Amino acid sequence: MSAISGLMRVMEKAARKAGQRLRRDFGEVEHLQVSRKGPADFVSKADQHAERTLWDELRAARPGWGFELEEGGTIEGEPGKPRFIIDPLDGTSNFLHGIPHFAISIAVQEPTLDGKGWGEVTAGIVYNPITDESFWAEKTRGAWLQDRRLRVSARRNLDEALIATGIPFSGRGDMGEWTRIYHELGPRVAGIRRFGAASLDLAWVAAGRYDGFWESSLQPWDTAAGCLLVREAGGFVSDYRGRSHPICAETVLAGNDALHSKLHKLVVGAIKTA
Repeated sequence: MSAISGLMRVMEKAARKAGQRLRRDFGEVEHLQVSRKGPADFVSKADQHAERTLWDELRAARPGWGFELEEGGTIEGEPGKPRFIIDPLDGTSNFLHGIPHFAISIAVQEPTLDGKGWGEVTAGIVYNPITDESFWAEKTRGAWLQDRRLRVSARRNLDEALIATGIPFSGRGDMGEWTRIYHELGPRVAGIRRFGAASLDLAWVAAGRYDGFWESSLQPWDTAAGCLLVREAGGFVSDYRGRSHPICAETVLAGNDALHSKLHKLVVGAIKTA
């Protein structure tokens, strides 16, 4: 396997430490203190504790780096230094309903050369505390599940493909657009799954468990690590119009080269019917 860098060891250590607390809280999910953050969007004490653990661990290991946190917002770092993009609990609704499918997502994004913005993502990890699966990738060094190299699915035909998605819910996303895409894809693929954690969906595309993925109205912390995982596993990630970004979030389309192309044509066709 590829030698794990010092940075990746730091990220995995932080994810595992935060994951220990999440596992404990998940075992007592009915006792969690929960507050409303928005329509159907809950934030729990477990979420906040996990984010604080990640921030403490990563800040100590990489002083001066910036942070983009789901709960804590933007914390500026020193000029010229990278930033961590963190989702401490992707799949909060699953967590709060006792469904063991959620993850911690951490990515590293480099500043642009002019220092005025943010460029490529160079490292990422998606860690499932329940299964103890650690999906990680570094730019040009491949994607891995623990010490096993990952490759996207080799399937070329839509009728053999299992596709993952996220369905708009309670005030989030465009249900009309999603329905049009579903009507285009559904009759042509082997199946469609909605498991409720975009970071894990993308990690599973990288691992070949899913053959493709589409979703809209996501945030950078949902997808930053997952986009890198798919690309380093030999796949393609773009927005619905086929444009590649360092982080695809507002609209995301992922798969191997053949399936990405076929999915893209169907998605574009669905959008044009609006």
